[in-house]
Amino acid sequence: MTLEYSGTLALILGGSCELALQLARAMIGDSLRPILTYRNEAGRDRIVRGLEDLPGRYDSRRLDLADRTTLEALLDSWGEAPLDFTVDFAHGDYEQLVAAADDDIVEHYFRENVSSRACFLKRAARIMLRRRKGRMVFVSSGAAENPNRGQGFYAASKLACEALYRSVGLELARRGVTTVILRPGYVRAGRGRAYLEREGNQVSRKIPTGKALEGEEVARTILFLLSNHARNLNATVVTMDGGLSSGK
Repeated sequence: MTLEYSGTLALILGGSCELALQLARAMIGDSLRPILTYRNEAGRDRIVRGLEDLPGRYDSRRLDLADRTTLEALLDSWGEAPLDFTVDFAHGDYEQLVAAADDDIVEHYFRENVSSRACFLKRAARIMLRRRKGRMVFVSSGAAENPNRGQGFYAASKLACEALYRSVGLELARRGVTTVILRPGYVRAGRGRAYLEREGNQVSRKIPTGKALEGEEVARTILFLLSNHARNLNATVVTMDGGLSSGK
């Protein structure tokens, strides 16, 4: 099936992570133009290295959710350009037992990962509303539903962000802006790659399909969710974990 899209310009938050780079390649292959955000110079360098064979086919911009001025600078400079799609990978990782957590770290963590994201959604949605069209995909995690010990804050922040994205889809779908949330399970990319190298056999036994996800599978699924064929998947969660969360 050839996918069709309503637009070409896609803003990828957290654009220096491995999954984002795989998605950017897939987007370019489908004649979309990704704009990948990076938090710091190391992130920008990862983007340049990861897409070095595709010069001129993408753009990159700085965005650090811990620094609201970078968010304002990014969207203030958007001008009259369309914002057809957003894909949101950006999320900090704070693993700690709830009873042992540092209060200041917790406050900062939620301000960065939830409050700043609400600001982003408000501004991005307004840009999309100018043309009465836009599609937003939030990449959540299977940990949002089934966290391991120590993942309480990560899971809580992911669930809060899911609620924000669902609300945007409920509130703005009639004006052309829709949203969908993807919850991948274990993925052989980024932090998940190192974990699967250690625990892969044990993980595979838990998954009904018997295997973890590959990054390219996730990227292709996101492309489908961005396409016109998936527009009625709105304000909802799609779980992609091989059936892991469906049983005990």
